[in-house]
Amino acid sequence: MDSTCNNPPVRIDLGDRSYDIHIGHRLLDDPASLDGLPVSTSALIVSNVTVAPLYAARVKALLQAHHDHVHVVELPDGEAYKDWGSLNLVFDALLEHACDRKTVIFALGGGVVGDMAGFAAACYMRGIPFVQIPTTLLAQVDSSVGGKTAINHPLGKNMIGAFYQPLRVLCDLDTLSTLPQRELSAGLAEVIKYGPIADMAFFDWIEANMLALRERSPEALSHAIRRSCEIKAKVVGHDERESGLRAILNFGHTFGHAIEAGMGYGQWLHGEAVGCGMVMAARLSMALGGVDQAFVDRLTRLVRAAGLPVVAPVLDEQDNVGRYLQLMHVDKKAEAGAIRFVVIDPPGNAVMRSAPDDVVANVIRLSCLGDDQRG
Repeated sequence: MDSTCNNPPVRIDLGDRSYDIHIGHRLLDDPASLDGLPVSTSALIVSNVTVAPLYAARVKALLQAHHDHVHVVELPDGEAYKDWGSLNLVFDALLEHACDRKTVIFALGGGVVGDMAGFAAACYMRGIPFVQIPTTLLAQVDSSVGGKTAINHPLGKNMIGAFYQPLRVLCDLDTLSTLPQRELSAGLAEVIKYGPIADMAFFDWIEANMLALRERSPEALSHAIRRSCEIKAKVVGHDERESGLRAILNFGHTFGHAIEAGMGYGQWLHGEAVGCGMVMAARLSMALGGVDQAFVDRLTRLVRAAGLPVVAPVLDEQDNVGRYLQLMHVDKKAEAGAIRFVVIDPPGNAVMRSAPDDVVANVIRLSCLGDDQRG
């Protein structure tokens, strides 16, 4: 198996905030993984109670050559704990160990850990360096890349946070061997999205290789992660702070975030909500003239083949459409009270559009019906 030295990194080009994404095997044991990173008195590994027992000791051993003191903080596991309480556990550890502004935070875990560790790094002493070590497919292809850090609020997902770039991203493919199958499927949602928004040839490849991806073929996973990161790197390089182009990376997320908040964080995994949200966004794209029914059916089949839900949940038995609309109005992409959606027009290209509430309502109603009910 190749290590970091044998694979060219994917570069995020952001001027003096540029960094590399290393993708390979055995990165957690390879001293070259740390080449060029700061040497400091202390480092803090931020992980959770699920991932830390698997990998924290290896990362700590790797870091001890660069840092005199390496501390570990274990957070509760799950989207439900992406909140102020868990964030304060990171600050507690930093303060208890008298960490200074040269301390480096290493985010070891999935998207929740990466988001909170990055947000803590952005805030502590007004900013300290951090490194992403994503251990889930979803984090490796999406959340660890691009510097978006945040915690959730009961009224909205990722509404409190900061743009803060890591020094490096280390995607050790071996960590995916311990990933539960449900989490692997959730990560495939974020892989799938890159096809409709930017690269239909990649979409074709995902269709042809879905079984290999679900069976964790090292070659298939390596290609999927690299291509996903290449697409995201290009988008982020053009629009770091989501003032325009970067919003296309949220395909399926407006519906998906409503599902997560409406059901209660953690009931569906983020990738499950995004997978279903992409099907809903494809239906909206068709209603707005960007795609045809054949594309909607094709995307729905692929999302289902990934092991993800394609029928939207009912969030309110009395007023389901109203509840969806209410939650989607509390979204970072909403402007002047209008919901803005990422839609496909045509396949391989994404744009931001608002849509009339009655059109969105019809999409919601249709999406909450099973195949037997839609006819």
